[in-house]
Amino acid sequence: MKAMKDLVEYLAKSVVDRPEAVRVQERRGREGPVYLVEVAPEDKGRLIGKGGRVIESIRTLVRAYAKRKVGVEVR
Repeated sequence: MKAMKDLVEYLAKSVVDRPEAVRVQERRGREGPVYLVEVAPEDKGRLIGKGGRVIESIRTLVRAYAKRKVGVEVR
């Protein structure tokens, strides 16, 4: 699902200071696709956000777009 991977990458790049370091990999999980987002070490906290709010917002947007179970994980 190229469009889904592009969406995850776009959302991650819009949050971090070093968008050129963002990498997204798609894996198959038990319940559906899982997108692994890798960012520069100094951007990890920015992507996760205070109390996990930013990454949860990204997950919500991706699930709404997919209309099914999709995972987004930070590496």
